[in-house]
Amino acid sequence: MADRASAREALALVTGGFTELPYPERESAPDGPLGWPGYDAARARAAARTGEDESVVCAVGDVEGALAVLIAFEFGFLGGSLGERTGDRLEAAYAHAVTHRLPLVSLVATGGSRMQEGMLALTQLQRVARASARAREAGLPLIAVLRDPTTGGGWATLGAGADVVLALPGAQVGFAGSRVRPPGADPAAYTAEAQVAAGAADAVVPPEELRATLGRWLRLLTRPSSDPAPPPYALGAADLPATGWDAVGRARSPHRPRAAAYLDAYFTSRVTLSGDRCGGADPDGMLCGFGDHEGRTVAYAAQTGTATRPAGYRTAARLVRLADRLGIPVLTLVDTPGAANDAEAERQGAGPAVADLFAAVAAARTPLTTLVIGEGGSGGALALAAPDNTWATPDSYFSVIAPELAAAILKRPPSENRPTADALRIRPQDLVELGVVRGIVGRGPEST
Repeated sequence: MADRASAREALALVTGGFTELPYPERESAPDGPLGWPGYDAARARAAARTGEDESVVCAVGDVEGALAVLIAFEFGFLGGSLGERTGDRLEAAYAHAVTHRLPLVSLVATGGSRMQEGMLALTQLQRVARASARAREAGLPLIAVLRDPTTGGGWATLGAGADVVLALPGAQVGFAGSRVRPPGADPAAYTAEAQVAAGAADAVVPPEELRATLGRWLRLLTRPSSDPAPPPYALGAADLPATGWDAVGRARSPHRPRAAAYLDAYFTSRVTLSGDRCGGADPDGMLCGFGDHEGRTVAYAAQTGTATRPAGYRTAARLVRLADRLGIPVLTLVDTPGAANDAEAERQGAGPAVADLFAAVAAARTPLTTLVIGEGGSGGALALAAPDNTWATPDSYFSVIAPELAAAILKRPPSENRPTADALRIRPQDLVELGVVRGIVGRGPEST
C-alpha cells in the first residue's frame, strides 16, 4: 500500500492543474449512522494520515487540452470505501458535469462499500448508478481508469459502468476483494490484464502514457457530427471482376488489403474499444474504436476477414450504441466469410449476438456508412451493414450464402460452384444493379 498513488498524485498524473469542486455538507451522528464504535476515531486517523477528509477528491481539470470533471479515490482513507459523504461528493461531481456539459473521468481505487455505515453505504451505489444514467442521457462520455485496487461496488459502478475502461498495469481488479474470494481462487483472474482479456476493460495503459491516452479519448469522444463518414477509397484492385467466381477469388486472396490497412489509411490517429462487457473479446475478428478523419471523429467497427465471433458482434453493437449516444458518425468495414458457427460460438450466443448488432444498427440515429472490402458472407456480414449507405470495393463480393455451400445445399457437384456464383449475382457491379449497395469506390487520388 506504501507505493499506491494518493488521490492527488493520481490527479497530477493526468492533469497539470485542477480546481477542486465544493462539497455538500452533511451532519453525522457520533460514530456514523450506525453508531459503529470507533468509527469517528478511524476517520480521524485516516484524515491525519492522508490529509483528506473523505475517500474521494472531485475536481475540474484540463487533460491535454480537454476540460473534464475528475474523480480520484484516496485508497489510504479507509480503503477508498464508499460511504454517505462519498456518495454526496460523487453525486455533486456528476451533477456538475451535466450542468457544464463536461466529460467525466473516474480514477478508481477502492475496496468497496464502507461496512461501518452498513446498508446506507451500499445504497450509495444506486446513487452513483442514477447519476451515471443522467450523464448518459445528457450525451456525456464516462471514462474510468482502474487503479490498484478496484474491487466491489466501485468496480461494478464507476469502473465497469463507464463507457471506456482503461487500467494501470498489474492493478487488482474484480468484484471480489482479496479477502472475500473463494479459497484457492486464481489471483491472475483478478487483474487488469485478465479483465481486458475477458472483455470487461478496453486497454492496459502504462502510467507514463495515461495523460496522453486520456487526452486522445476525451478529444475524440467530445466532437459530435451530423454528417455521414465518407467511405474510404479502395486500396486493392481497380478493375471489376468478370465473373462471380472471380469476385470470390479476389475477396479471398491473402494478398488483398484488410481492415487494418484501411483504418490506417483512413484515420490520422485512432483509439481502440475492446470487449463485449459480457466476458468475451474478439480482437482478431472485429476491430472497434474511434479515430480522427480529416479533423473530425468517426467511430469504426471493422471485420478482419475471419469468421466473426459472438463477442465481436456484441463489441460492435456496444460501439454503435455509444457513438449513437454521443452523436458521432460510424464507419463499418464488412469482411467476413460469415458468423462463426462452431459449437463454442453457439454456446456463446451467436444468434443473439448477431441479432443485437442488427438491432443496434437499425435503431441508430447517428449516420452510418459501410464499405464492403472483401467477403460479405450472409447475415454475419449484413448485420454490420448500414441500410441505404453501403458501398463496395472492386475486390469484394456480398452473398446470401457462399457459392460452394449453395451448390451443396442444391445437391450440385463442385463443378457447379462457378455457375452458382454467377447465378447468385454477387459481383460489386451486380450489387449496384440490384440496389444492394450505393456504388463502387475507386482508388484514391494519390494512386492515379
